[in-house]
Amino acid sequence: MAGPYPHLLSPLDLGFTTLRNRVVMGSMHTGLEDRRRRFPELAAFLAERARGGVGLLVTGGFAPNVEGWLAPFGATLATRGAARAHRQITGAVHAEGGKIALQILHAGRYGWSPLAVAPSRLRSPISPFTPRALTARGIERQIRAFVRCAILAREAGYDGVEVMGSEGYLLNQFLAPRTNRRCDAWGGSVAHRQRLPVEIVARIRAAVGRDFILVYRLSVLDLVPDGSSWEETVTLARAIERAGATFVNTGIGWHEARVPTIASSVPRAAFAWATAKLRRAIGIPVCAANRINSPDVAERLLAEGSADLVSMARPVLADPEFVRKAADGRADEINTCIACNQGCLDHVFTGRRCSCLVNPRACRETELRWKPAARRKRVAVVGGGPAGLACATVLAERGHDVELFEAAAEVGGQLDMARRIPGKEEYRETIRYFRRRLEVTGVRLHLAHRARAAELVQGGYDDVVLATGAVPRDPRIPGQDHPMVLSYVDVLQRGAPVGARVAVVGAGGIGFDVAEFLVQPHGAAGPDLAAWLREWGVADPERARGGVVEPRPVPPARRVWLLQRKATKPGAALGRTTGWIHRATLAMKQVEVLAGVRYERIDDRGLTIALGPDRRERRLLEVDHVVLCTGQEPLRDLEAPLRAAGVKVHLVGGAEIAVELDAKRAIAQASRLAATL
Repeated sequence: MAGPYPHLLSPLDLGFTTLRNRVVMGSMHTGLEDRRRRFPELAAFLAERARGGVGLLVTGGFAPNVEGWLAPFGATLATRGAARAHRQITGAVHAEGGKIALQILHAGRYGWSPLAVAPSRLRSPISPFTPRALTARGIERQIRAFVRCAILAREAGYDGVEVMGSEGYLLNQFLAPRTNRRCDAWGGSVAHRQRLPVEIVARIRAAVGRDFILVYRLSVLDLVPDGSSWEETVTLARAIERAGATFVNTGIGWHEARVPTIASSVPRAAFAWATAKLRRAIGIPVCAANRINSPDVAERLLAEGSADLVSMARPVLADPEFVRKAADGRADEINTCIACNQGCLDHVFTGRRCSCLVNPRACRETELRWKPAARRKRVAVVGGGPAGLACATVLAERGHDVELFEAAAEVGGQLDMARRIPGKEEYRETIRYFRRRLEVTGVRLHLAHRARAAELVQGGYDDVVLATGAVPRDPRIPGQDHPMVLSYVDVLQRGAPVGARVAVVGAGGIGFDVAEFLVQPHGAAGPDLAAWLREWGVADPERARGGVVEPRPVPPARRVWLLQRKATKPGAALGRTTGWIHRATLAMKQVEVLAGVRYERIDDRGLTIALGPDRRERRLLEVDHVVLCTGQEPLRDLEAPLRAAGVKVHLVGGAEIAVELDAKRAIAQASRLAATL
């Protein structure tokens, strides 16, 4: 095909059917799978991605029986009645010209259920339940459940199934010595440990026929001690191929692994080299996954022969028109996934419906729509941070006449600060996206222009939206006016020089970000892949079983103390799926984290603090600088004069509620407001 992405957009002939391009929307649980009454919303979510051009969609995981539940009463496909309900999903996708596979996922010991089963009675570190060890008869029952689920998926109209054999779920648990301690025909030797997944694939193929897509999700890197060796992985892949798999989708890391795999700090396509190794070893197509979030990266992987397909789950969560925009030469309009995890994984792992920081419509397609405005209004939006950008562009898309006022020389606000944090460089993509949206939707932009109340009153606007954000809170520490004291804005946005020894006051999200900024020796471009792999202890699985070795972190650029007044665990409010990464990073960089601190004074000697249960212990931190990250207060200086003048005013983002710097809340709230004006 001609165009900038000839490999990505070329069809893939699977023999009995053809995928229209090489893009797979990989499986991701949305929270819409677990209740049948949510299926209309799930159908709308998937149909929008099919309409956007995705070659093959894969659903979130459905358990083949109650023993495979991720959580009690979770997504299950085990009856004909359930299969009939799925027809609204498959019908919606097929109506848009798409193809869809159902993922069969058995949680094994990861199940948050007293019914959980596993190869051996070993509790996982991410579930409170100890699983029951399966008997030989119990294993046969699981095999039949997988086969029945695949047959029902075909009856429901699915084009195929994906058997989940990676990420540390049941089939992965049978493969690895770490979790399979059996001595019977299902454990011990490599052949015995691999018997279950091979048997399942073979029996599914026999049951559904040759004209049905059968994907096996195979772990190419377990990233846990006593995981599979590379020789075992290749042996399994070849056996899966012989058993009848259509193609292999690659999985990276168990959920209990202490290596980041899909967070923003992970370099793009960080694990494609492992997929390339597997592709050279087998004859069926191989799909690459993890941190592939742009058409350029996907095209490169396909062109260089690292993979035959690319899995981009969260990228099409962020932008359902990802493929269409790439095909139309509008890649600069793609709303790029920044791998923040805040709206997707953090929601799902805390029992909430999935969403997306950069796309609040995700999984809310039936309730949040940008309908054309009934009457064209003139609207002023003050503030070019995430809330202001989202509000202005949605308003303009709906047909309103919008002007955006930003006091800084560039738009971005808190996003501009976030992109400077090592590991959060992806946030610059959101700024790029909104810049382009301002152009496409026709918003009139006033940069380096601090809007005044009189100007807004005289402008005669129908509505004024204040997205002016927040300002640092005054912590009232004696001596805080000392020259060594800086705010997080000074450090992140204004580039203030910082010495070799630093105390960061405040251990919320901003405090962690500033601490990471200060200890990392590399620049804004981030570490190269080789350095990142060394730092986290990722190795070639031919050299180390499971692909993990002892981490070799780069020494910290500065000596940093991270302090908080509360006696609670520092970073307790960080994201469920990324908080551990931030804590591990600071530990690797030898940051001393102290809780239950009272700040006594700041003077030429440094920062004096009081510690201990009764705060009787005094300690002097001889630092060059103290950086204040002690919270925010809304900036609303325009609100009172505007309301007094009779102007219709709306507050969004930090201007309404200043809790940390919450871009997810800001974008969602501003978008919802804009959808109603």
